[in-house]
Parts: sequence; structure tokens; C-alpha cells
Amino acid sequence: MARTKIDYGIDLGTTNSGIARMENGEPIIKKTDTLKDTMPSCINFNKKQSIIAGDAASNTFRSDRLRALKSLKSDSNTFIEFKRTMGTDKTYSSSNMNKEFTSEELSAEVLKKLKSFITDEEIKSIVITVPAKFTINQKDATSRAAKLAGFEHCELLQEPIAASMAYGLDSLSKDGLWLVFDFGGGTFDAALLKVEDGIMKVIDTEGDNYLGGKNIDYAIVDEIFIPDLKSKFKIDSFLSGSKLEYFRNALKDFAEDAKIALSFANSADVLSNLDDFPEDDEGTEIELDIKMSEAIFEPVVRPLFQKAITICNELLKRNHLNGSNLGALILVGGPTYSPILRKMLKEQVTEKVDTSCDPMTVVAKGAALYASTVNVSNELIEKNRNKTKIQLGLGYEPTTVENEEFVTIKILKDKTEGAIPDKCFAEVVRTDKAWSSGKVQIDESGEVVEVKLNAGKANAFNVFVYNEQGDLIPSEPNDFTIIQGSKVGSTTLPYNIGIEIKSKASGKIVFRPIKGLEKNQTTPATGIANGLKTQKQINPGSKTDFIKIPVYQGDYGSEGSRAIYNEHVFDVIISGEQLPSLLPEGSDVDLTLKVDKSERVTISAFFPYLNFTEEVVIPETVQKEIDAKWLETEISKAKQTLNIIKQEGDYADKDSLNKLSNELAELEKLLEQGRSDYDRKKQIIDNLRRSLRKLDDIQDSTEWPKTEEELKDAFYKLEETFKQFEGKVEGLNEDRIKEAIVQFKEQIPQIIRDKNVKVAKELIDLMRGLSFTLVDQALGAQMEIMMLKEFNDEFDMHDWSDRNKAKILISQGLQIASTNPSKQKLRPIVIELYKLLPGIDKPIFPGDDSVLTD
Repeated sequence: MARTKIDYGIDLGTTNSGIARMENGEPIIKKTDTLKDTMPSCINFNKKQSIIAGDAASNTFRSDRLRALKSLKSDSNTFIEFKRTMGTDKTYSSSNMNKEFTSEELSAEVLKKLKSFITDEEIKSIVITVPAKFTINQKDATSRAAKLAGFEHCELLQEPIAASMAYGLDSLSKDGLWLVFDFGGGTFDAALLKVEDGIMKVIDTEGDNYLGGKNIDYAIVDEIFIPDLKSKFKIDSFLSGSKLEYFRNALKDFAEDAKIALSFANSADVLSNLDDFPEDDEGTEIELDIKMSEAIFEPVVRPLFQKAITICNELLKRNHLNGSNLGALILVGGPTYSPILRKMLKEQVTEKVDTSCDPMTVVAKGAALYASTVNVSNELIEKNRNKTKIQLGLGYEPTTVENEEFVTIKILKDKTEGAIPDKCFAEVVRTDKAWSSGKVQIDESGEVVEVKLNAGKANAFNVFVYNEQGDLIPSEPNDFTIIQGSKVGSTTLPYNIGIEIKSKASGKIVFRPIKGLEKNQTTPATGIANGLKTQKQINPGSKTDFIKIPVYQGDYGSEGSRAIYNEHVFDVIISGEQLPSLLPEGSDVDLTLKVDKSERVTISAFFPYLNFTEEVVIPETVQKEIDAKWLETEISKAKQTLNIIKQEGDYADKDSLNKLSNELAELEKLLEQGRSDYDRKKQIIDNLRRSLRKLDDIQDSTEWPKTEEELKDAFYKLEETFKQFEGKVEGLNEDRIKEAIVQFKEQIPQIIRDKNVKVAKELIDLMRGLSFTLVDQALGAQMEIMMLKEFNDEFDMHDWSDRNKAKILISQGLQIASTNPSKQKLRPIVIELYKLLPGIDKPIFPGDDSVLTD
């Protein structure tokens, strides 16, 4: 029978994955090939180049890692936890396949394996769950994985919504506020939902894409196992470089076993087998032998659980709620079995911790329930029709809070190739056999049947078609499901979607959310930003003249933060080649961004001066690996800034300063423990951005004293610069500059009296711009030469998008500088070098005026 609803849901997890199908109105977990509810999200490529997934692959994983530690060769052909690098350029090298695999390619193999557990029909449509805080890049990667696995139609569903659907169907408490606490193998989500008359609406979400069971495993390795082994063996050579990575990976499996055991017992014996580990630095065979008690385990795991609980409490606080307002706290994910976590939740959030649902399967079940409400694409329906059967058109609400629902039934004559009796009758029967519509005559015009629903259940119905003589006539579709008592509202945006602009007030490159695309806005959505300005003239036909519109996703409270502290999506470039005629400097630009249910973004830029619109569909992109040295530098710079704030003494809240200092110290420690760990570096940058935003907020709160100092300093430097070059620069309009300096001098006292930060910043910007112009004209090519030398001296400090091109440009520039330097020759080279710096590493260059301003 061709399905008209998707009906299948997959929980594609970091550690474990599962598949569920709607059967007679119930979401049924389909057992794996080892008769389990879930299988490990693990892929192995053997020497015969066969692809093995699930438990069989997991069984080879430990031996692979122990062997890698002994050989010190990264020849592993078994991979796990690749969900944490979805949407990035991270690849996994298989020596047996002689190939590099992306995260989505490995995820596709997990999906194929799950699909193989369904043996009675071919699946082409699927609902796949993703963390609530997955970014656009990560969701795009998940969709690509589905396509690679052979799914022609894929819908993505946030994991907390899936869990709440399954919980809502079983729960006796239908109304109130629910908090979904989803601590998975690799990610953490907290979702606040309001349920009213059975209708579920997501109010707000928060989370951490790099907090999960994996972090617990490595915390056990770093804080318990390695210190214990250091006390018993000489292992200094194992604690640095690539050898440390092999050592930590080999120990992780023992840590995971201990973590799981301590979720169900007060202690766990951790003991390695003989010959598992190599000899230490003195020739003694290393052996892991430790009895882990809850007392040993709790100090290690508590900070990670606390991080998740703090996220929950902050989520409640910003929505003017606390734990006493909650009707239920729903647990999702394996780590939530931990009695330590459950106790912490009851102490710090709410006593109403609900343990009625299986944390390991609730997401897959909810995904199947949701899938039963989603139509299969028209293309697939047409492709799979059995036109020898009478084709029916069924119209109904798949979810409802009513006790009765109307269902329309009609014959699709143009879709049916077989004979259709003169008179046809349809009977709708609820699968529990407790209700039937009786036979109702149907035709091409359609007939309406009112079906009776069991409360709080997914109600499955069969449709039977008869001829006038009472003979059963084959027809399709011949069943449908209506979920009573639970209805999910529209999906919402997990982040603010916005753009990078240059703020006139601060002179900074900042993130501005687009009105209409704020966090928690329902999708599909449209956002508008009118009245933005160009900073330079764009000549028609010129590829080098362009406007850049960097699109970002920003978290709660991200408005006005530096753009680089947010998640970069894509740079939309509109050059003179696309414009019909000249666009003057200062021209208006009106932006319209449209976001569909899958968060695909289309941006339209309207230029009133030209009466012209350019539309761009943002393509799928991947995030590039972050350089550990750059992270080290950024953490160091943040620590230095924090120390300066402490020394200045202008910020009264010392506790906040100490807390931020501890956060930066923890990030420094994490980096030191895993500099080459791709996943860990993503975790660090994610948390570093949060810390840097806090640092910016602290700086902003003490801004006026510094702004006043900057204002005076900018004026004095302008005066000094003018005096230095007065009468020495050909073509300089000195009278105009003198007049500007007098005006600035008259304005400054009033600005200081008013403590007007915005006006002060604008004046600082003007004065610094004038100083730069003076120096630029006076020095000629020396300005560019200094920049080239700085790039050359600090080459490895920058994360160049194309290192070879950058080296060539610097070499060309320095060659020109040493022979026949001129500004006309060197300035284009310097600008090209700045273009090779990613947004995360790019300073504001006075000549780089491609972004829009407010």
C-alpha cells in the first residue's frame, strides 16, 4: 500500500540511533538486528571494503583504538560521534577504503542500516530528528545525509519537540508548562513548551551543541583515569602530542562503560585486560585497575551536569519563570539515567522530574508520531500509486484536540486505471473495532464522514470500499491516523537570523537580527531590514566593486554583539556585475529575508535608487576547522582584557569577573588537553563566543570613562598629526582640516557633559578617519608596506582561507615595496589579503567598506 503520510521517524543520535513506525495508531520501535531498541551510531570499514554499522561495528571499535595506541598509527577504520562534526569540513580517513569520509557520509550509513530493519516495504520518506540548537549548516548536512541514504523526502524535527509529542500522548497532565531536558551523547537541549488544551507551542529553547555524554567520558579520562595511571606508572611520554590523543581515545571506552554502570549502581570496577595497553616509559605494562565509586565520580560529572542545569535555569529566568511554574520536566537521553543528575534537577529546578518515558526511545517514538501528520511528497505519491486499485482522496486534520473530526473521502477517477463500479460505498472503521461509520456512498465529488476519537491517543482507522453488491474493492490509501489531545504548533527559529553591519554609534562591526526573524519566531517567516546604507560607490560591470551582506545566526542577547561572536552562515556578495547602473555611496538598501520550514534562507536586496532587486538563495556551506593556535591567542587576549578591567576597578560585580575568569581558565585547560581534537575545538569556540559576549557586556557597562578618554585621545592625536604634516603634504586642504579641528574642539565639552556615548563614538570615528587620511596621504606607500610587513611577520597567527595565495600576494607586495613601491600598486594587494581572512579573524580595515551601515 502506498502511504500518504510519512509514518517513519528516526532518532539520529551521537551515540545511539533508532527507528520507529506508526502501526495501528501506535509508534512502534523497530528492533535492530541484535533485537535492541537502538543501535550504536558506529561505522566500520573492514579489509574486504564491506561497510558494517551498529553493534557489529561497535564491537571492533575498542580493539581498533587499543591497537592504534600501540602502533601510534591513525589507521582506525571504525568511527563514532561524527554527529558532533556535522556541517563542518572534518573528514574521517579509512585506510581500508583508501578514502576520506565526511560526517554526513558516515551518518548516511547509519541511516541505511536503520532503514534495513524495515523488511516489509521500501522507505523513501522519513522524519529525522536534530538537536534544537543545530545551526543551518548542521541541518543542511543532516538533509544531505538523508539524501545519500536514499531518502527522497526528508523532514527535520527538533528532538525536544519529538520527545514532547511522545510524552504528551502518554501523559495524564495535558496542560501547563513543560521543560524538556535532553542530555544526549553529544548535545544538550533545553526546550520550554506551553501546552494549552493539548496544543503544544515552543516558547523558547537553549542548549549547547558540544555538551553531552562524550564530555562526561573524556572528563573521566582526564580527571580520574590519567591521574590514577600517573600515580602508578611512568607515562610522561603518553601525555603530549599525538600520543596523548591515542591514549585518551583508548581510555574513553572504559570511561563510557563506567559511566553507564554508575547510572544503575553505586560503584563500578574498571579493569583492563592483559596486553590491552603498551608498556610505560620504564617497560612496565600499563594496566587500568580502579574501583570507581559515586564519591569519585560525582566531582567530575557534577560540573558538566551543572552547566546543563544552569542553562535550564537561565532559560526559565529570561521567560520570568522558575521551577515551581513547571508541570513536568521531561528527561531525554542516556545520561539522564544518572541518579546524580536526577537529584541535582530536583534540588535546583523542580521536584516534578518525570521518569515515565524511556529516555532512549522517546525521541524516535515522537518522530514517528509527528511523521504520521506529515504528507508524503506529491512526487512520491504519484510514483508509488497502484492505479489498478481505486484511488481515494482523504482529507482530515492529522492532529486535533477535539473528540470528533470530519474526514472527506472521494474517488480520484483520473488516478485510477482499473474499473470503477457505478456505485461505491466507503466504511471507516477504527482499528480497536469500537466504532464504525457504516457504509457511506462516495463519488468524485466526495463525502464527509465524522469520526469518533479516543481521547489522548493516536486513533488509527481503516477505510474499506465496497460495490453495490457488498463486494470488497481494493483501494488506496486504506488507512489513516488522527492524534487526539496533542497538537504541535509551528516550528520555531532556534536562533536570531541577522546580518553583519557597521554601527555608526560604536564604529564596530556588529550583529543585527532581522526584524521578523528573531529567535522563537514561527516558521516559515519573513524578515525585513529597510534603510541600510552603502559605504562606497559601486560601479556597474565591476567585479571588484561589491556589497557584502554577511548572514549570521545569533543566540539570545546577541543583538549588538560583535558579528564574529555569532555563527557565520554565508556572505552574500552583490557586485557591480549584477547592477544595471552606478550605485552612489550612501544609497539605501532594503533587505528581505525569507526562511522556510527547513530554515533555507533566501535574501532579496532592493536598491530604491536603481529600482532594482537582486535575489540570492543561500547555498549549503560547511564550517572550516579552527586553528588551535588562533584559539590559544583569542583566549589569551580575553584574559588580558579581563585583567585590565580588574586593574581599572570600574566594574563593581567582582563575582561576575571571577566567574568569567574561571570560564576562560577552563577553556584554556580544555584546549591543552586536546589541541588536535576537532570536536573539542568546536566546543571551545562555541563556549569562547559566549564568554567574549559577556566580556563585551562588561566593557560596555564601563564604557563612558573609556569613551571619554578615547574622545580626548582622538582629538589630541588629530591635532598632533596635523601639526606634524602641516605644509608638507601636497594637495592637502589644510584650511578645511583646521576648520574641522575647531568644530571638534567646540563639540567635545558638551558631549562630555551629556556623557553621550553614541555621539562621542561618531566623533571619534570622524577624527580617526581624518587622522588616517592625513597619515595615508603623507606616508604614501609606506602605510601599505607596514601592513605587508605585519602580515609577513604574523603570518601563522592568521587563519587564511588560502595560505598559498596569501604567501604569493605578500611576496609580490614585498617585492614591489623593495623595488618600485607605490600606493596604486600596493593598496589592491593589501585589500586582497584582507579578503583572505575569515570573518572570525578579520580586523576592520579602513579600506574594506563593503558591509552595509545603519
